[in-house]
Amino acid sequence: MNAKRFYPTAIALYFTYFIHGIGVSILGQYKQDFAGVWGADKLSDGTFDVSMVIAVIAALGLGRLLTLPISGPFSDKFGRKPSALIGVALYAVYFIGLAFAPNMYIAYAFAFVGGAANSFLDTAVTPSVLEIFTKNGAIANMFTKFSISIGQFVLPFAIGMVAAANMSFRTLFIITMALIVIDGLIIAFMPFPPMNNNVGGEKAKPAKMKFNATSWAIIGIGFTCTSTFQLWLNCNQELGKLYGMADPSKIQSFYSLGTMCAILITAVLVKKFILPVRILILYPAIATLMLLIIYIVQTPTICLIGGFVIGYAAAGGVLQLAVSTANEFFPTNKGKITSIVMISSSLANYIVLNVASYITKAGGIEGPKYVLLFNVAITVIGILLAIFVNMRYKNESKIATK
Repeated sequence: MNAKRFYPTAIALYFTYFIHGIGVSILGQYKQDFAGVWGADKLSDGTFDVSMVIAVIAALGLGRLLTLPISGPFSDKFGRKPSALIGVALYAVYFIGLAFAPNMYIAYAFAFVGGAANSFLDTAVTPSVLEIFTKNGAIANMFTKFSISIGQFVLPFAIGMVAAANMSFRTLFIITMALIVIDGLIIAFMPFPPMNNNVGGEKAKPAKMKFNATSWAIIGIGFTCTSTFQLWLNCNQELGKLYGMADPSKIQSFYSLGTMCAILITAVLVKKFILPVRILILYPAIATLMLLIIYIVQTPTICLIGGFVIGYAAAGGVLQLAVSTANEFFPTNKGKITSIVMISSSLANYIVLNVASYITKAGGIEGPKYVLLFNVAITVIGILLAIFVNMRYKNESKIATK
């Protein structure tokens, strides 16, 4: 198989994740605007109660969760391209629908659609890049996260430009909708590699999926690592305000910069120095330590430093490495195992963000600090799961790939 002919396809697929990076972050950046439109109550400091917006953000996880059991088998049966095109179409609906949602209930429905879009992209893009870059699958899959991070890095600057031009906050929703539609048209005419091809370029024979404690632990890491960066991503703005930051949106840029640095550095580490499965312990440990420091050292500067470190250690490809590791156990069921790990990730989106919404509402102005402690508890669980996987990985991965 001549993999080079599929490189333009990979670029187009990576671009969908660039848009996805904007899609999962833009609600968090415009929480006050949406809270005002949807009639939220005002707090004692004059800002709106954003708990309803956090609940809508959680609907992204619910939509992803409920459609992943469909999107994974769909991708394995009908192909990566149809799955990608469905994801693109649903994302276009998400952007335009959310922009003009008059209340949180309609917004919740469109956020559900956005989650469904994410699930179809997950089960199209990840298997595709693993099948295009057969010899460097873990690194190729990490660059899906790199694409997301570029989108998240660009977003605050785009928001600033829109604000400076006195344009509506809905402007970026319309622009991103147009961009993903154009990318979808490109994908429709691109060639895709054979499904489930192995390193030699031949199509592997299907095998029955058999789960054990190790594979379930890897799936559990999908939950914990997603919880870590989603909690930070959707609560850091309020934390920055609580700690006295004049412009909390800068945290997002530092976060995205940290994530991009992590992808580039980790790509070198896993190629030459360290097994990807080892990263599943190291990075969550760094994130846990940083979260505790942020809780103790309550200054604007620590929010920026924390944004970078958490972007590096929590969002810097840990989920993608967990997916790649899981694919080693199920090499002929890439769509299905990707969907299963992402179901775990989606459970995190929905469950922990709903819990964070209650914590935020109950804690009032101090709510973001309590969310930090909740985040610490989740990351510790992830570290324990990763230690278990590392203890059993070497022998079981060999058995799984025979």
